[in-house]
Amino acid sequence: MVVDDEALVRSGFELILSSADDIEVVATTAGAEAVETVRRVAPDVVLLDIRMPDVDGLTVLGRLRALAEPPVVAMLTTFDADEYILTALRSGAAGFLLKDTEPDQLAQLVRTLAAGGVVMSPKASRAVWQTHPGAVALGDEDAARVGRLTDREREVLVLIAEGLSNADIGTRIHLSAGTVKDHVSAILTKLRVGGRVQAALLAQRAGLLDDGQRPSGSGR
Repeated sequence: MVVDDEALVRSGFELILSSADDIEVVATTAGAEAVETVRRVAPDVVLLDIRMPDVDGLTVLGRLRALAEPPVVAMLTTFDADEYILTALRSGAAGFLLKDTEPDQLAQLVRTLAAGGVVMSPKASRAVWQTHPGAVALGDEDAARVGRLTDREREVLVLIAEGLSNADIGTRIHLSAGTVKDHVSAILTKLRVGGRVQAALLAQRAGLLDDGQRPSGSGR
């Protein structure tokens, strides 16, 4: 489901996504009708504009997260350094992507969201960390939690932050999905975070996604 105040954006996303055999766009709507539409059509994934004139995207996100069975929600933004992105991620969004995402990448990003992965546009995420350094500074306690991760857990954490699902992580580093699930559970427990997005944010703040900081793949 696509939620955006601009009809042209909604129709463009619908056209691109509907061309994929395994994706069905069940609805498109402006923000004011978003929650009721979600209740009616029960989408698996919602792409939600973060800035809308009729109702704020963060408000819609909060209402969707409060549903008994909330969909996976990723925020849409036009701005590389949108000031609301961090708030949205901390409020339960499963990631964010720019509206100018290449059409051939869009369907794969939706598949990643549906599979439980995290989607964070590299271009936008770099801009957010650079624009709001004080908001993402790694405190001593968080640094200590990251330090308690094994090499293998750090490797899995980086792949979580890259947006991979458990199955994709297993394929990448030659582990069973069950083993990956155990690693993810251990990571969330050690980091004391509530989900994959919060873990990904912590990995970003800890510098694990910087070039030269990536795990070697020979961890425990």
